[in-house]
Amino acid sequence: MKDHYTVLGLRSSASLQDIKKAFRQQASLHHPDRNSSEGATARFRSVQEAYDVLADPIRRKAYDDNRQRKLLDSPIDTARAIWLDYFDRLI
Repeated sequence: MKDHYTVLGLRSSASLQDIKKAFRQQASLHHPDRNSSEGATARFRSVQEAYDVLADPIRRKAYDDNRQRKLLDSPIDTARAIWLDYFDRLI
């Protein structure tokens, strides 16, 4: 499971304004028309998906509930996935 908050560089307590601002910044960085690097298109899709989920209050609530459940069910696996996703963004 991708961590949509990490994709946008946000905390889970982010407001809708914070989500919109982070989306605009990330989308402009990774938009295929502006960024010709190899992973830009995939990264742009991830940013768009994260925004679609987090900007919709109903989908965000469902995502947060599922995210919380996953953290409680398998904290080591979840922490590993978040950690690896974080370092993939740095590379």
